[in-house]
Amino acid sequence: MKLSKQSSTFIKPFVPTPETHRHFKLGFIDELTILCNVKVILFFSPISDQNRNFVVGLEKSLEKTLTRLYPLAGRYVDEPQIVECNDEGVEFIHAEVNIKFQEIHGSGMDPNLVDKFISFNTRAAHKLTDPLLSIQVTKFECGGVAVGVSATHKIVDASTLCTFLNVWAAINREENEFEFSGACFNSSSLFPARGLRSTDIPTISDDMLSKYTRKKYSFSESEISNIRAKAAFASGDTSIRRWSKVQLAIAILSKAFIDLDRAINKYPRESVVVQPMNLRGKMASLIPKHSCGNLLTFCITKSGIFETTIELADVISDAIKKAVNNYSKLHHDTEEGKSMVWDSVLEMAKIPKSTHLIGIGSWCGFPFYEANFGFGKPIWVAPGTVPMENATYLLDDAGGNGVEAHVFLEVNDVPIFEKSLNANALRA
Repeated sequence: MKLSKQSSTFIKPFVPTPETHRHFKLGFIDELTILCNVKVILFFSPISDQNRNFVVGLEKSLEKTLTRLYPLAGRYVDEPQIVECNDEGVEFIHAEVNIKFQEIHGSGMDPNLVDKFISFNTRAAHKLTDPLLSIQVTKFECGGVAVGVSATHKIVDASTLCTFLNVWAAINREENEFEFSGACFNSSSLFPARGLRSTDIPTISDDMLSKYTRKKYSFSESEISNIRAKAAFASGDTSIRRWSKVQLAIAILSKAFIDLDRAINKYPRESVVVQPMNLRGKMASLIPKHSCGNLLTFCITKSGIFETTIELADVISDAIKKAVNNYSKLHHDTEEGKSMVWDSVLEMAKIPKSTHLIGIGSWCGFPFYEANFGFGKPIWVAPGTVPMENATYLLDDAGGNGVEAHVFLEVNDVPIFEKSLNANALRA
């Protein structure tokens, strides 16, 4: 595969950002977010001839999108943790690749290739000159298109990235839909800054990357139904059928991580499962779904030595129900509401180093597959790789009823992980 860059430019807001909005101060959840990038790639079917100038159209609609979501065109200043909304612009790259889309999306696809369709500049913004958002639009030989987006996690979570893509897509269709009128960066007004500092999580260095690989595991709607039925039969508990597809996928993956950890350490350790949880729509006072910034908390299971997928699924389900119930009783603009979010971060810090921590992020439910730029909805959506050991992300499949898991593993660990994964997907 040979990917060649055709052009590279910086796109600025169509209307200059007023001086009154020059500084965007981070909220305290933003402050605590690690300095890395949130990345996703949307793949589209071949576009028709009338859309041959689609790249120019995307650039013009991006200008209008950035007028609404102007912090994305600014630059991050570490001291005093603000975004300088100076309209320096976002990186926009147009590229072409000498293969057909089917060559990377067939049954024998190499998921490691998807990162080729994200901007060449994928590092997290940490200097005043670094863009906060980088976009790469790549055209395949067959006419298919990939839109890869990479944005700093300091002001963007997965929901924000999805909102940005759908606003951009709507404007590109020349449909300024009313539902996006409330899209704005408001994390700092909802959860004001506290002058906090995040603790960086170790990432895999470039010289170690060759020892790691990315794997994609799919759980179709029928497979999920079959696993639920087998689990219900094995336990005699029909309530198992109430597990969501995400809870079941996380349980199966977590059991594989536990088995891998036992194989490496030669003894069972207590484990906890940690999931980021979207706060939009979950608190007593409304946080609109198109609110932008980091608006998330952490859902942490009780620790334990888990022997079965059923046991894990129950613990995961209970933790989520408890968290959703607790947050639904609190208003975000009260000290009690803010403290609950803050306490979830503290709880993460209190997990003993001797405990096996399993972190799995779910982007299921975010409407990435609704991002129609005028040449159809995506036929496949994949997250970019986060170079952290065992990093795992879940997305809906194209049909919306299944789950795709993207896992970053050490190459030598793959056989043990997959053996457990296959066993626990079939035997609860």
